[in-house]
Amino acid sequence: MMKNTVDPMATQSGMLAALMAEKGYTGPEHVIEGKEGLTHVFGPEWKLNILTDGLGDSWRITQCGMKAFPTEALTHTPISAVLDIVKSNDLKPDQVTNIQIRSLARAADILSDPSKYDPRSKETADHSLPYVIAAALAERQVTPVQFTMEKIMDPTIRAQLKKVEVVADPEIEKVFPALQRVIVNITTTDGRTFTKQLDYPKGDPRNPLTDQEVEEKFAALAEGVLSERAQTKLKDAIWNLEKIGSVSKLMALMKADVRAKKAAPIKRTSKKKQP
Repeated sequence: MMKNTVDPMATQSGMLAALMAEKGYTGPEHVIEGKEGLTHVFGPEWKLNILTDGLGDSWRITQCGMKAFPTEALTHTPISAVLDIVKSNDLKPDQVTNIQIRSLARAADILSDPSKYDPRSKETADHSLPYVIAAALAERQVTPVQFTMEKIMDPTIRAQLKKVEVVADPEIEKVFPALQRVIVNITTTDGRTFTKQLDYPKGDPRNPLTDQEVEEKFAALAEGVLSERAQTKLKDAIWNLEKIGSVSKLMALMKADVRAKKAAPIKRTSKKKQP
């Protein structure tokens, strides 16, 4: 699970409550600490000071995680580590003989069972640790593009699957969930070994995405939905959100202006009547 991710419904409820309070709407005064209130029902040990400490000075939204990749959460740290090694050492797929991922037992079990070494659908591929690592090695990115059927069955990516070894590490188990640690060892054809330990995935508030990386993710998601011109207008609006007076204006910029490609029609051959 990503730490401190934003629940959109909770955010909506908070905004609605604030807007109603602004208009003078009141509610129960002792909903937190009163009879049958939050602490009474779910207590008794509560640190109520957390609700007000730093109020108006620090903001939880700056401590939220952002998924860097469109994949199962436990795959993010190994993807981040592999991409770092591959890019910083300019490794090509044919130079790599083995990629060992040391992680949690559940990653070795659920995300790396035999079916995950032979994904045949997007739903299997984006929950397959071997597949996402193979894609990271072969294409140096893991975006929605890597989960089309064309990519899932791509010979170059599939040739990397057998190189991925996932090992359950008891020491890593001990530090989870405080740390989302993985240790990656990549061995090359000339006998070199590259090792990287990473405690937080890219996108964690302790390892945040840069503005450029956020824009790259946006572009990957918007491709095929918004034209480049529409993407630029929307990005400019979001980076200058304080200047937009109405959410309706923002939502209007999100209207798709690229038509999805239609599938080729199925040709039907008419049966000739027998004489």
